[in-house]
Amino acid sequence: MKKFIAVILIFIIICFMIPIIFTKKYNSTKTDVVAYEKNEYDYKQYNTIKLLHTQTGEIEEIDIDEYLYGVVSAEMPANFHEEALKAQSVVARTYTIYKIVNGSKHEGADICDSASCCQAWISKEDRLSKWNEEECESNWQKIVSAVDSTKGKIITYEGKPINAFFHSNSGGTTETASNVWGGTNYPYLQTVETSGEDAYTQYSSTVTLTKEEVEEKIQEYHNDIEINFENDNEIQILENTQSGRVKTIKFGNIEMSGVEARTIFGLKSAKFTVKIENDNVIFEVVGYGHGVGMSQTGADSMAKLGNDYETIIKHYYTGVEVQNVN
Repeated sequence: MKKFIAVILIFIIICFMIPIIFTKKYNSTKTDVVAYEKNEYDYKQYNTIKLLHTQTGEIEEIDIDEYLYGVVSAEMPANFHEEALKAQSVVARTYTIYKIVNGSKHEGADICDSASCCQAWISKEDRLSKWNEEECESNWQKIVSAVDSTKGKIITYEGKPINAFFHSNSGGTTETASNVWGGTNYPYLQTVETSGEDAYTQYSSTVTLTKEEVEEKIQEYHNDIEINFENDNEIQILENTQSGRVKTIKFGNIEMSGVEARTIFGLKSAKFTVKIENDNVIFEVVGYGHGVGMSQTGADSMAKLGNDYETIIKHYYTGVEVQNVN
């Protein structure tokens, strides 16, 4: 009799639980579908970031979109095409999340506001003060629109956010990362050609130094420099990279990389030629920046030809996808 009662109780419990189990399963699936169909924008752990202000040492917790307004307005001219500004927004967002995911070098902060270290940032107040009064509001709204219209979009390679480097002007061809910083190349940062950049002021520049200044500047880094300008080929480019940048150059008895020469002589790019005229050494430079990743002027040029921001991004970053951060 007791066994019979036990069986009846178990049967009743099972009958009671089945509807609950299936209801929960159905509701859970339905919620997931609705969230996916709406493509809701949610940074989850990325909704705010900790920004280091390098001049003051202050760390500010700031909404990521507000932060991106400051980055895009600091990094790209507001008069660039809307699709170029959208591309910059996605690149800046990706770069930021890559820093968070892979660990920041700033203690207590995710990223800093210095262009020489991470990426540039400027407050709205300071940005508006630098624009003409008639253009202030329209420029700012253009920046905000570029960020907001690409909300949640990041660049991924094999499902992970990329290290989205960018620069001002590639001088016609971008550079691989290893030629700038050494190490292993990122598969998505390959050398690609880009057209239309010669229409921008950032495309070319000239640095003229006296022979004495050249020697003095090298001595700051190599105190054993010996150079005799009376000899031919005392300054000689020994090798170029695939992108046309200087890989190795010789000054007297010292060989150095084009990247180091760029630093020593304050050149805008490692894509340069050098010649001696009388008492001067003249560096003719093409491009502006390290040359890795997206060229900002190249992006603007592509946008003016009718390319959208995703096309621009996929041109400069090989084999990537533009996806929602979720």
